[in-house]
Amino acid sequence: MILNAIRWNIDPVLFSIGSFDVRYYSLGFLIAFVLGYYIIKWMFKREKVRGEYLDSLLVYVFLAVLIGARLGHCLFYDAKYFLTSEHWVEIFWPFENGHFTGFQGLASHGAAFGILIALWLYQKKYRMNAWWFLDRLVIVVALGGAFVRMGNVFNSEIYGCETNLPWGFIFVREGETVPKHPTGLYEAISYLIIFAVSLWYYCRKKGQFKTGTLFGWWLVVLFGVRFLIEFVKTNGVIEGSVLLKGQWLSIPFIVGGVVIAWLARRGKLPQGPFPQGEDKVRVAKWIAREKEELKKKELKKNKKK
Repeated sequence: MILNAIRWNIDPVLFSIGSFDVRYYSLGFLIAFVLGYYIIKWMFKREKVRGEYLDSLLVYVFLAVLIGARLGHCLFYDAKYFLTSEHWVEIFWPFENGHFTGFQGLASHGAAFGILIALWLYQKKYRMNAWWFLDRLVIVVALGGAFVRMGNVFNSEIYGCETNLPWGFIFVREGETVPKHPTGLYEAISYLIIFAVSLWYYCRKKGQFKTGTLFGWWLVVLFGVRFLIEFVKTNGVIEGSVLLKGQWLSIPFIVGGVVIAWLARRGKLPQGPFPQGEDKVRVAKWIAREKEELKKKELKKNKKK
């Protein structure tokens, strides 16, 4: 018997605790963030960059992804709904009918803009080379994107047009009766491949490559894939345009990636994590704090003896 389609009728809620719903989407987002943190922590340790930088950076990136992705979805894809006096509060309201649902609408383009703004602010305060960090951050962003897109699949959302292919999904919960392209699955698989190749390149080069190289080509490939997958999507239609909104939003990132890759190839971008040197006062405070913690640990050991 040939499988003509996959009937998709998965409950997006993994389990509930009272009025608190734990969804596959939210859980995937959390897992991706935790894994990403430990991968970058490993990179920092390998390249002898103090862990305190990552602890501070974690807050910047987390807020940038959450706020940027949410605003991106609400403003780019559903502005008519959210920019009204009745619904604007729902932009950052993670509850529905008294149940905690998290944010079900997040846009990758918005997250990208948010991260760039956050890193610009971080660079001004901590002197870290944003280009250097972006070369490493994008590796885990691809992994996070895969988890988020699988969350979209479990939510039965962001799917494509009708298809006769054997892996088409019938999204029963959305009232669909014919197979549709599971575009969330396409993107998840693509992002996993990009993550694996990017990590392989980083390890092969042992982190020693011209700043901006990985970031530039990552933008070209990831948003190039996103541009192509949009051809079988149906959301984000612009009247009178042959391209969808997601495709128009992807073009600047693709062009920007080409420019960054070119600048990197010519060595035009600042090299290393701290091209201007670290903030000696800040580092001295961290070292002093470490010494105090070591003294406290030694005192505890002596008391036990």
